Amino acid sequence: MKTHGLCAIALGSNLGDSRNTVAAALKSLSATPHITLIAQSSWYQTAAVGPPQPDYINGCVVLQVQMAPQLILEILLDIEAQFGRIRRERWGPRSLDLDLLLYDDFILDTPTLQIPHPRMRDRAFVLVPLAEIAPNWIEPVSGKAIAQLVQEVDCSGVIRL
Repeated sequence: MKTHGLCAIALGSNLGDSRNTVAAALKSLSATPHITLIAQSSWYQTAAVGPPQPDYINGCVVLQVQMAPQLILEILLDIEAQFGRIRRERWGPRSLDLDLLLYDDFILDTPTLQIPHPRMRDRAFVLVPLAEIAPNWIEPVSGKAIAQLVQEVDCSGVIRL
């Protein structure tokens, strides 16, 4: 199992003071032992996917990590819980959403974790900020660079703040 490398994380929020929430979550993530922030995208306002709800604040970061993907997932879930994340409905509004998108060129498919994130290639709110900081990163399932994937989605609802 992989224990160190670069990983990409998506951050999002559409409940409460979303901009402060994602910034504070990033600070918490950066302060975690064995995690080093390498790059941070701009923040973006994006239209929500799913049931009617407020727009999101989204962004992405690239981290240097020294831990297995499952441990990263546990840390992300713990940080979400610290910020009041309650999972009520699929694609519903959330105080904080942290998704592990990529871990180097690693492919993993378990009941609790899939890498790369299975829907990232369809989501402009992930690809636009990720392309800003990691345009040449190859998504290992498609074999395409993030800069190429972002050209294949409708980015009209993604506004840089």
